[in-house]
Amino acid sequence: MNLPARVGWIALVCLILGACATGGPKYSEVNKSVPTLAPGEARIYVYRIASVGLAVQPDVKLNGMVIGRAQPNGFFYVDRKPGTYEITTTTEVERKLSMTLEAGQIRFVRLGVSFGFFVGHVYPELVDNDIGMKEIRELSFTGT
Repeated sequence: MNLPARVGWIALVCLILGACATGGPKYSEVNKSVPTLAPGEARIYVYRIASVGLAVQPDVKLNGMVIGRAQPNGFFYVDRKPGTYEITTTTEVERKLSMTLEAGQIRFVRLGVSFGFFVGHVYPELVDNDIGMKEIRELSFTGT
């Protein structure tokens, strides 16, 4: 392959990877402006640290409603009333996580990536709060 063709391919790969990169302020910057929980509510942090499958960024749904996207190196959060909730992601298959929230509770859901037949599968998993807090510290805020 000649030099101009190589440069073209490298530029194309950089463009594609750049489009998949997560931007936005880091957790340490956003944390200062995150409101405290309203009385009687709970918070769910959803995040993805895996860089595997950069282009696979399915919607994340909470009880069927889209709450964000599974963006690599990104996080977002939602506040909800106590109750039972189901977080789902769908690529080739739907992956689910069920959880119960209590008032004042904070939960962390990590979005992992596994290989699928055609595309990667993004699956939600509940993690311990200490682990979740440690893992989101360097991630970018992708919420609204």
